Amino acid sequence: MPHTPLDPARLTVDLIRCASVTPEEGGALQVLQKVLTEAGFFCTRVDRGGVANLFARWGEKRAARSFGFNGHTDVVPVGDVAAWSVPPFDGVEKDGMLWGRGATDMKSGVAAFVAAAVDFVRDTPPDGAVILTITGDEEGDAVDGTVALLDWMEGNGERMTACLVGEPTCPERMGEMIKIGRRGSLSAWFTLTGVQGHSAYPHRAKNPLPAMARLMDRLASHTLDEGTAHFDPSTLAVVTIDTGNPAVNVIPAQCRATVNIRFNDAHDSAKLMDWMQRELDKVSEEFGVSGEMQVKVSGESFLTPPGALSDLVAHAVETETGVVPVLSTTGGTSDARFVKEHCPVVEFGLVGQNMHQVDERVEVAQIHQLKAIYARILRDFFA
Repeated sequence: MPHTPLDPARLTVDLIRCASVTPEEGGALQVLQKVLTEAGFFCTRVDRGGVANLFARWGEKRAARSFGFNGHTDVVPVGDVAAWSVPPFDGVEKDGMLWGRGATDMKSGVAAFVAAAVDFVRDTPPDGAVILTITGDEEGDAVDGTVALLDWMEGNGERMTACLVGEPTCPERMGEMIKIGRRGSLSAWFTLTGVQGHSAYPHRAKNPLPAMARLMDRLASHTLDEGTAHFDPSTLAVVTIDTGNPAVNVIPAQCRATVNIRFNDAHDSAKLMDWMQRELDKVSEEFGVSGEMQVKVSGESFLTPPGALSDLVAHAVETETGVVPVLSTTGGTSDARFVKEHCPVVEFGLVGQNMHQVDERVEVAQIHQLKAIYARILRDFFA
């Protein structure tokens, strides 16, 4: 007897109504665990460091092949509630749109792949396993989210043959872009320390401000690369220079600055850190000030070369939308940067124009279309 298809839009509403602002679980994973357990998935919570995560598998643990989906149910804060046209956690549907925080990023994507997976295993049980990894920490530090899930999988003999991350990937039109890689990201905090003094007697002080200006200019004016086969040129942005000095007659003792680098596969973070340290040392010596640098690496660049996985996803997208997607590495970071250490991974999801904005919303029709794409991917993968 045929099963009633799982409505991804209705499931998205249920998820939006869970106020799961990072790191709060808000009940979202509980909603999904109930749905998946009833469909025959083995489910277990993989919570770590105060972060809630869910692992779900249909099929045998050591299946010869398995297809995975990855996503998150945590959302960014709503901002000014009074600026919203609808309450951000009500999941209101009007004018063919579904409104609420997480509607685009990415409760609709999670609902679409959960609905596709549930219908698929009920109607055409595959020769293999379907694995879902869903985190509550993608919008936060991401230390105990997808990383915790992958660590748990490694320790428990769970394996995905390939994985699709359901983040929004399309700039303006449904189906137009698949992400096959991402740039790396790092931030560096610099502190230059001199000697405080009177601005009328600069020879008695060691002013760190000109030194910092020189350092930031050297870093920002340097051409990191001209781009690579699948990536645009790497970029470095100076995001702040601070002294905290309100007095016009005082040369301050310290100056601080921060830069952010988005880098392609011509670099790794270690080489970039070495380069910045060399520049810092040069400026410190030149101006007679001391310098310190602290760095946080959010992720290395990675690429899943065009091939079987991207072809599989592209075929499903074109079949369901009539749009031929481009393969891209643009944008910020995502949890695909962690999954790529486990198995080949690509990203495909909705149009992301208003994610993180006030009045975040998604076309209801797109949610159903996304489910159809994910369902076709599963059918084709296990065909």
